Amino acid sequence: MALLNTTLANGAKRAAYTSAQLARVLWYTGHYAAGRRLMGPLTEPGEAPYADEFAPLDRERLKTAFRDAFRQDWKNIKAGNYKLPAELRRPPSLPALFKQSRDYLRDSQKVARRKHQGAHSEVLTAAMREKYPRYFLQNFHFQTDGWLSESSADRYEMQVETLFTGAAGPMRRAALPLIGEALADRDIARTSLLDLGCGTGRLLQSVKENWPQLNATALDLSPAYLGKARNALGRWKDINYVEANAEATGLPDASFDVITVIYLFHELPPKVRRVVAREISRLLKPGGVLVQLDTIQYGDEPGLDILLENFPRGFHEPYYDSYCRADLDKIFGEAELHRSAQTISFLSKATIFNKLPV
Repeated sequence: MALLNTTLANGAKRAAYTSAQLARVLWYTGHYAAGRRLMGPLTEPGEAPYADEFAPLDRERLKTAFRDAFRQDWKNIKAGNYKLPAELRRPPSLPALFKQSRDYLRDSQKVARRKHQGAHSEVLTAAMREKYPRYFLQNFHFQTDGWLSESSADRYEMQVETLFTGAAGPMRRAALPLIGEALADRDIARTSLLDLGCGTGRLLQSVKENWPQLNATALDLSPAYLGKARNALGRWKDINYVEANAEATGLPDASFDVITVIYLFHELPPKVRRVVAREISRLLKPGGVLVQLDTIQYGDEPGLDILLENFPRGFHEPYYDSYCRADLDKIFGEAELHRSAQTISFLSKATIFNKLPV
C-alpha cells in the first residue's frame, strides 16, 4: 500500500510538473516568436551575410537537448535532489502575466531599435563612470537601462525565460545537484555560501528552498538587481546582502565554504575573468567549492555551435565569443581551483571547481 501511495503521489507530481512546464514553454515560445519578428534578421538589408565558422544548426540535436533538460530536471526532483520549484507548485497570477507580457513586448520594440541603430551604451555617462567599471556600463542584450534600473530588474526573468523558450529554469537548476554534492558531509547550519553576481536572486531562492539553514550571502554590483533579489528572498531573514564588484568584494579571506557563480563569466572581459577567479579563490576556505554555471562553449555540443556563434550577432554580448573559446580549466587552475565534476543541460554547463585543503 505504501508503494502504491508513493507511485500515485509521484504520478500526480509528474503530471503537475509536465502540465506546468508545457504551459510555460508555450507562453515563452509565443513571446520569443513575437520578439524575433521585431528584431528581424541578423544582418541589415543590403549587408553581406556573416561568414560562419561553424556547421549549420543540428535541429534534431537542438530538440533533443531541449527535451533532455526537462527530463533531467524531473529526474532530479523525483530523486529528491531538490524540491519541485515554487513557480511550478502554484498557478501564476494572471494580472502579473499580463503585465510581464506587456512590458516584454514594449521593451522588445526598444531593443529592436537599439539593435538596428547599434545603440548599446546608453547607460554610459560621466556619473556612472565614477561608480562602475566601463565594461559594466552597456545595454547588454540591447535591453533598456542595462543592469541599472528597477524596471530592467523587473523584466529580466521574463526576458531570460523567453530567450530560452521556457528552459531557463531547468538549466539553472542543473547547478543544484552540484551544490548538494558540495554540501554533502557538511553541517549545513555552519556552512556559508556566497552567490557571486546574484542578479534577481533566482538561484539563491532555489538554494534556500532546499537548504534553508544554510548561511547565505547575495552579492551583486547592481543596486536595482540586488534590491529585486532582496524582495524575492524576503521570507528568509538570515541572508546577507552585499553591493560590490566581483573583482574586489571587500569580504574577508577564506570566509565561504561554497561560492556559486551563475551566468556571470560570459559578461566579463577576458582579463577580468582571471581577476574574479582569483577573488573567488581568496574568498573560499581551504577545501571549499566553486559551483559555476554558464553557457556551453564551442565543442560542448558541436551541432549547436552555430547558435553560440550567432548569439552575440543578434544581441549585444561583447565578451560572449571569447568566453565560448576560453579555457576555463586554465583560468581557474591559475587561481588554484581544480575541476572535479561537470554536467550539461541544454545550452548551459554546470561545473564544480575545488580549492585544495591545507
